[in-house]
Amino acid sequence: MVHVRPSLIELQSYVPGHKAPGAVVLASNECPFGLLPGVAARLGELTGGLSRYPDMGARRLLDALAARHGVSPDRIAVGAGSSEVCGQLLHTVAGPGGEVVFGWRSFEAYPILTTVAGGAVVQVPLRGHVQDLEAMAAAVTGRTRLVFVCNPNNPTSTSVGESALRAFVDRVPEHVLVVVDEAYHEYADPAAVPDALALFGDRPNVVVLRTFSKAYALAGLRVGYCVGAPGIIAQVRKTQTPFSVSGLAQEAAVAALQEHEEVARRVALTVGERDRVTHDLRALGYDPPPSQANFVWLPLGRDSAAFAGHCLGNGVIVRAFPGEGVRVTIGLPEENTAFLALAATWSTRL
Repeated sequence: MVHVRPSLIELQSYVPGHKAPGAVVLASNECPFGLLPGVAARLGELTGGLSRYPDMGARRLLDALAARHGVSPDRIAVGAGSSEVCGQLLHTVAGPGGEVVFGWRSFEAYPILTTVAGGAVVQVPLRGHVQDLEAMAAAVTGRTRLVFVCNPNNPTSTSVGESALRAFVDRVPEHVLVVVDEAYHEYADPAAVPDALALFGDRPNVVVLRTFSKAYALAGLRVGYCVGAPGIIAQVRKTQTPFSVSGLAQEAAVAALQEHEEVARRVALTVGERDRVTHDLRALGYDPPPSQANFVWLPLGRDSAAFAGHCLGNGVIVRAFPGEGVRVTIGLPEENTAFLALAATWSTRL
């Protein structure tokens, strides 16, 4: 019998959001508005070149990202979604037995990717649905190699502010890589949630992670990237699976970066709906924390799975984390209204 690593045998696989024909899908934090117009037009021009390998160096995309962020291209690494970039970062610095610290609950892929990279998972409980940065700093040891700070946090939708994040980064030793995961950056209020790239762009041990899957509506094409010091980025690029970012994905991302006004318009619509959903849920007796993302979190504890089942039975798919809570993506207005109607029928049990 082929030997398999014991750590993998015991590892739970990543669970994607459920899909069902005809259902309202509010489980995967996707953009509900479809492809950006410029992206759809560009993709239509590219089908003839799909028999060839894409540019492994993603030069056009790196140049476009560099221009967007005002940095040199050698400070950017790309991957097939931010999940792959997380894995690249872990393979770069963690190694067998290296500890990886993050708040929990947070992005479900962190413990999976850490274990696959051979690292040791160190989960630090949240405090009031928010990452406890003081406790996370205290959890850093001589064996720690990387710390994830998901800001805003998935799935609880909460954020940490500038002063707390700055104090945390100052406490982390320089040999430990701090990865600030800003997958939902575009949906956050800049007055409340800091831009880690602006704050820590000169820190050699800080990397900022972004994605095209959310506000840029490219979840199906898989493009993510990180920005950091050239020395660490050069090593991160070595860990990317060859040609993992397809030619279509690269060109779609370049086109998406030109759609500033449309992205801002869509984000504003989602934020407005997020505020409506939050207000109405509270009026029904629920207690969602303030959201800075494109979803809301319902801390329903042991009722989480039953609530999700109630929604699913009525044609609305939400994401349950059994025993903890339910994450509800903000969709189109009519989809959100359908969800709120189901939340109202359930609220009598609160």
